Amino acid sequence: MNPALAKAKLFPLSPLRFLNPWRRNSSQEIQILPPPPLTGDVQPRAPPAGPPARPMGFVVGLLLGVVVGVGLVMVFVRSENARSKSREQLAASVVAFARMTIEDSRKLLPAEFYPSWLKWLNLELTKIWPYVNEAASELIRNAVEPVLEQYKPAILASLKFSKLTLGTVAPQFTGVSIIEEDKSGITMELELQWDGNPSIILDIRTRLGVALPVQVKNIGFTGVFRLIFKPLVQEFPCFGAVSYSLREKKKLDFTLKVVGGDISSLPGISNALEGTIRDAIEDSITWPVRKIISILPGDYSDLELKPVGILEVKLVQASDLTNKDMIGKSDPFAVLYIRPLQDRMKTSKTINNDLNPIWNEHFEFIVEDATTQNLTVKIYDDEGLQPPEFIGCAQVKLKDLQPGKVKDVWLKLVKDLEVQRDKKDRGQFMIEEAQEYGQRFYSSNHDKLRQEDSPVHLELLYCPYGMENEFINPFASQNLSMTSLEKILKDSRNATEAASIDRTATKRKKEVIVRGVLSVTVISAKDLPVMDVMGKADPFVLIRMKKTDTRNKTRVVNGSLNPIWNQTFDLVVEDGLHDMLILEVWDHDTFGKDYMGRCIMTLTRVIMEGEVRDSFPLEGTTSATLQLYLKWTPQPMYRDC
Repeated sequence: MNPALAKAKLFPLSPLRFLNPWRRNSSQEIQILPPPPLTGDVQPRAPPAGPPARPMGFVVGLLLGVVVGVGLVMVFVRSENARSKSREQLAASVVAFARMTIEDSRKLLPAEFYPSWLKWLNLELTKIWPYVNEAASELIRNAVEPVLEQYKPAILASLKFSKLTLGTVAPQFTGVSIIEEDKSGITMELELQWDGNPSIILDIRTRLGVALPVQVKNIGFTGVFRLIFKPLVQEFPCFGAVSYSLREKKKLDFTLKVVGGDISSLPGISNALEGTIRDAIEDSITWPVRKIISILPGDYSDLELKPVGILEVKLVQASDLTNKDMIGKSDPFAVLYIRPLQDRMKTSKTINNDLNPIWNEHFEFIVEDATTQNLTVKIYDDEGLQPPEFIGCAQVKLKDLQPGKVKDVWLKLVKDLEVQRDKKDRGQFMIEEAQEYGQRFYSSNHDKLRQEDSPVHLELLYCPYGMENEFINPFASQNLSMTSLEKILKDSRNATEAASIDRTATKRKKEVIVRGVLSVTVISAKDLPVMDVMGKADPFVLIRMKKTDTRNKTRVVNGSLNPIWNQTFDLVVEDGLHDMLILEVWDHDTFGKDYMGRCIMTLTRVIMEGEVRDSFPLEGTTSATLQLYLKWTPQPMYRDC
């Protein structure tokens, strides 16, 4: 057999080998063979299917990318919001800690967590307390006994200590602070708490000759004492004197008991005696009163308590007071003071059966330390023969007043000045004070102040001594020069007589009656409340002076909540410092009129500035304002005091 045929039989060739278009020759070159020819009805085979089209995958990928991107953005935003909220909470916590008082820290930290030096101070005070008791008892007796005699009730003939010891329990210091305000001395404030066991017996004698020993028991006291080491000198112990005073009286509780009897069996004695003790403490040791102990020889009269200025106050009105009567309305009156002493407290007249009283009364107070003293106003309901019922109170710090300028503030009546968290609304009142001529009256944000935000309105003027030449106090008496008639008489008399008249005219004190013409231009109103079914109103303004009851009114503007009048009225005012301008906005109806709101103001601002153009809020509305232009033309008159 042919060897080639035998090899072919052993290794048959695959027909795919002849159909493969790719085949290598002996020279390893790729040779592309043409396809076999088509014969007969043989059809060409369809090419194999290629990869599918890709538009759908692109869309799906795009959507997934958008979703993932939005998700990342949302996660980032939420993370930033969480971080921002965390930072706000941290900042609020820092602010809260910064505003913490000693009492707040005491609630968080008990006594065992006090600083070691404070524990040491209390320990040393406990050791020396028996000696302090002996020295302080005699000091208190000498300082307080004359004041008790001064403030004793009229029913008592004498009031003295028969026994005074501070007991065996020493007070505990709970805080120490240094006041860095005066570079010429060192001011230290010590807060202490004392629940002691003193033995204090008062020997009182009535005008009927009855002698009663009264024991003061269960004394609980918390307060802040101020020590002033001043002046600083270059001689040991480096200060010339020590002044001490009760800077703040936070709590003072005690009970009175007749030795061998019941003090309640003597009507009126208990309350009168308790008031006397509190007045004695207030007048003898409470700041700004201070006691001076000389350490080195020298004159320390400049450290003594001295008046530094005058506070002029005009109590104008109160609004929406709490009704304390079962039948009818309250009969409110106000008590004003800087120091709660009987001879320095001012009481207004009583307005019967009125929850919106208008007093328009002027008061004057002596200021002894403008940096620490406050003006306090308390509103009561007069109950006739029974004790008055308390309605509410408010307080203003004198350090917030700029000398010579009226401070316009709105405050809220609270139940207790020591509890500022009292949220119950007890009404509002307004106090107005004078300002020197030509000075600004309201602060720049006055137009943003509304009674709904701060219901108590105060306008305060502080006049320090020594600044009389810088501004004029219109409430104060004026030293007037000679009149024209006196000048004529001076020319016709000899020099001696003329000099006598000149001295008399210069020394004469006269009270100024601020008389003049007030021009009131009612420009427009904004955001008046809806009064008609159609959502509009037909407003007009009623203008009147309180004392003279002079009345004028504008025309009616139909169908408008933002009416424009531009009408001017001239009003003759006989006593500008004690009169009031009242503007009431009414809605005109066919069969009557409906009240919309009012604006009550004193004339102090326009008297001081001459011309005023401003927007004034309407009482009884949420956001309505009245645009006015006021002009004052003075016509001064004088009368003898």
